Amino acid sequence: MKGLQKRNRPTLELEQAELALAPGAIAGVDEAGRGPWAGPVVAAAVILDLDRLPIGIADSKALNAQERDAAFVSIQKTARVGVGIAEVDRIDRDNILNATMWAMARAVAELGEMPRLVLVDGNRRPPVGCEARTIVKGDAKCLSIAAASIVAKVTRDRLMAELADVYPGYGFERHKGYGTPQHREALQRFGASPVHRRSFRPVQLALGLIDPD
Repeated sequence: MKGLQKRNRPTLELEQAELALAPGAIAGVDEAGRGPWAGPVVAAAVILDLDRLPIGIADSKALNAQERDAAFVSIQKTARVGVGIAEVDRIDRDNILNATMWAMARAVAELGEMPRLVLVDGNRRPPVGCEARTIVKGDAKCLSIAAASIVAKVTRDRLMAELADVYPGYGFERHKGYGTPQHREALQRFGASPVHRRSFRPVQLALGLIDPD
C-alpha cells in the first residue's frame, strides 16, 4: 500500500522539464467546488519555490482534512499563492464553466507576477494572459497543481464553514454544499438560501421552478 501511494504521489517532473527548456516561473492551477449546489467555486494558483518545497503535498482528494490543513500552512509559508473566488451570482449568470475559468484567471492575476507557464488541471485553458497547458488529472501528477488543489479545497471548505454560521440548518459545514441526501432534505425543508446556485437543477426543483419530470 505504501508503495502504491508513493507511485501515485505528484512529482516535479513536469516543472523541471519546462525549466530545462526555458527559465521563468511556473504556476500550477486548480479549482474546488464545481459540483456543489451551493457556495462559490474557488481556484488557486501556486508557484513553488524549488529550494523550499512545502511538505505533505498530494492530490487534495487523497488527503484527510488534518493533512490538507497542515499542507496548506506549509504551502502558504514557502510558495507564492493566488486565489480567485467566483461567487454564486457569477455562477448563475455565466454558468459554472465560465465562472471557473474566471476564477482560475483571477487566481493567476493574484500571484503578483505573471508566470511564464501555467499548468492547469483538466482539459480547458483559462484566459490567463500567458502560455497555459492543460493536464487531465494533473492534481495527481504535478506537484504545483497538487499544491493548488490543496489551497483551493481548504479555502473553500473554510468559506463554507463560515456560510454555515450565516445560514444554519443546511449542513454546509459538513457537506460543503455538495448534493448529499441531507442537503436535499434541507433544501426541501427550508427552500434555497441566498448562496444556493439557482441555475442548478436540484435547486430549481426545490424552488418549484421546473417540474420533476
